[in-house]
Amino acid sequence: MMQNPSVILHGPHEAYVEDRPIPALTEANDVIVRIGYVGVCGSDVHFWNHGGPLSKVAEPLVMGHEAAGIVHAVGPNVTNLVPGDRVALEPGVPCRKCRDCKAGMYQICRKMVFAASPPHPGTLTKFYASSADYCYKIPDNMSLQEAVLMEPLAVGVHAARLAGVHFGHKVVVFGAGTVGLFCAAAARHFGARTVLSVDILENKLRFAKTVVGEDIGRTDMPVVSLTPEENARLLIEAHGLGDGADIVIDASGAEASVNTGIFMLRSRGVYVQVGMGRRSVSIPIADICNREIVVKGSFRYGAGDFEMAMSLVANGLIDLRPFITNVFPFEQATDAWETTGRGEGIKNLIEGPKD
Repeated sequence: MMQNPSVILHGPHEAYVEDRPIPALTEANDVIVRIGYVGVCGSDVHFWNHGGPLSKVAEPLVMGHEAAGIVHAVGPNVTNLVPGDRVALEPGVPCRKCRDCKAGMYQICRKMVFAASPPHPGTLTKFYASSADYCYKIPDNMSLQEAVLMEPLAVGVHAARLAGVHFGHKVVVFGAGTVGLFCAAAARHFGARTVLSVDILENKLRFAKTVVGEDIGRTDMPVVSLTPEENARLLIEAHGLGDGADIVIDASGAEASVNTGIFMLRSRGVYVQVGMGRRSVSIPIADICNREIVVKGSFRYGAGDFEMAMSLVANGLIDLRPFITNVFPFEQATDAWETTGRGEGIKNLIEGPKD
């Protein structure tokens, strides 16, 4: 019997369940978590199909980064958790010492140890070691399956906070995948008066209506035969956005969406890029300059984002249960990646190893 079964990626379309040593408590503030469930992210699909989105697999890699589980053991200095506590894991632990960390922007720490980012092992394993302050005890009314979604919800919270969404804003979100949906949900609860979700898949837009609510939530599809500027004018007119949106968040990474989003902004509007597509895309730089549009990049999540995500769910403002489409057995992790790659489901989960 394996002591710590783990799903190991060796290269594109080559992954196996293999044994790994049970991690040790190497630091006094460490914890070991027995993984209950792991979420499938678009980056997992890139790793499965291509060996990675940005960082390529040079050596066998334990996959997975969206995770929740039960605390198995704690280091001697841990005071916030005890064995048996149910936790959501923030999968990146920064150095805590660099300029960015000290400025409270640890998400861009260049020495970040992030799960399943080569060469660091991921969470698709039985036992996973992390730092206690990056494990969040979940409330009694939240299941471990729901707790997995704290990670993508924190991405949405971070983007909405970075954009400065507040009461009365008109917000447009491109992409109605999990992250885009959470960006839209966060915008709603931060006070936006209109939240328009734009996608090319009708089934995702139908679900988006249930997430944001039909009182302020709207959905639409771009016309593929039109230019981004033409689509922008059409969307602005169709949804009564007047001089344009106050804020656009792109969670698709598609060049057409990026351009349409920039054209949809009012003068001095804010554009936030969350989705990652090609490394380089063409953008209407003259429009950005002429209308003093503010462009920001949004990377993962930072200080307070996980706590705010937890609060939104714990207080009943966001219901995570409808997001979970499929739960795959541990041994069928590759099926979960293939299913997600085909665009099937909102959020697919993989159950942790059983005894």
